[in-house]
Amino acid sequence: MEDYKIYNNFKDYEIYNNLKAPMDSNIILRLDGRNFHTLAKKMSLKKPYDNLFCKTMVDISKDIFNEFSPLFIYTFSDEINILLSEIPFSGRIEKLNSVFPSLASSSFLKHLNRYFSICNDENSIIYDENIIISFDSRVIPIANNKNIVKYFKWRQDESWRNCVNSYGYWTLRKEFSKDIATEKLKNLKSSDIHELLFEKGINLNDIDTYQKRGVAIYKYKEKVIGFNPKNNDKEVSYKNKLFVDKDLAIFDENFFKKIDII
Repeated sequence: MEDYKIYNNFKDYEIYNNLKAPMDSNIILRLDGRNFHTLAKKMSLKKPYDNLFCKTMVDISKDIFNEFSPLFIYTFSDEINILLSEIPFSGRIEKLNSVFPSLASSSFLKHLNRYFSICNDENSIIYDENIIISFDSRVIPIANNKNIVKYFKWRQDESWRNCVNSYGYWTLRKEFSKDIATEKLKNLKSSDIHELLFEKGINLNDIDTYQKRGVAIYKYKEKVIGFNPKNNDKEVSYKNKLFVDKDLAIFDENFFKKIDII
């Protein structure tokens, strides 16, 4: 009887179930793909960038947007950053860090199958039971608008570093083994990699902007001109429209003010 009383309500024994994000500030959820290097190898993705993989990450972001209506999403490589003003699940960390990455994982599988099954059956993950897709998640409270700008500028800088290093590595891999290419890039500055690529006929200024700066998904107000029969005149209204920005400017305060995020 005593043991029954102790364990009568197992919910009381759930660990950290009451840990919550601060509800008086914005938060950012950063999702990262787990073991995506292995996935890229098994899927034979194009290096250093695969356009269909980018489309997949954008479609995941759109699915998240449609489900939770965040303020802003920024994605590059296998990373998704989600800015929330209205925090779901009463801010419960365990829910945020489980529902968002699980949604991303299922969405990823759906869109990846669609794109790669169409292009090449050999690339379809439907037929490879050894590929496991998952994301991890972390919650970052953002106290003010200044830190929103700083955070996304930090991630965009990481996108640029990733771009430079990826082009450097995969350009060298055309001539050298994995170990030798890695060793040659070791301790090189960004300017040195630029010079190396330029000698190989690659100018990073000419590549697609999304490869350098990532992709943002946000809503903007679209002007709609209609007709009001009561006034017998044109009427202007605005509706929110989801926009995928693959030609991003460098993030700064003006960018986020222009799109009404801050």
